[in-house]
Amino acid sequence: MILIGAFAAIALALSVVGIYGVTAYSVSQRTREIGIRRALGAQSGEVLGLLVREEFFLIVVGTVLGVVASLALTRFLASILFEVKPTDPMTFALVVALLLGVAILACLIPARRAMRIDPMVALRCE
Repeated sequence: MILIGAFAAIALALSVVGIYGVTAYSVSQRTREIGIRRALGAQSGEVLGLLVREEFFLIVVGTVLGVVASLALTRFLASILFEVKPTDPMTFALVVALLLGVAILACLIPARRAMRIDPMVALRCE
């Protein structure tokens, strides 16, 4: 059980780092666009909302695909589970909630950084 918990924690950490990396890369590639939006009058909250909405869509799609795949593969795990059904709805709900929460937090860091981009600096980059 400790080994499975350790692997789960490592998997969660890797997913957070991956989501953070993809979001940070996306924000860095869109620096000029964000600068133009800010120069044209977009508020910081609007920029934050734009970036988080786009990433949230990707997170939800990935979560749905993951849940479908895990439901399809639960019969292989049935032999190692003790007093838990392979398709326990509470377990699935808690895992999905945990992953969505962690993924949103991983997206907020680069998105908040994008809010603080100075329009003049963003337009001059390149």
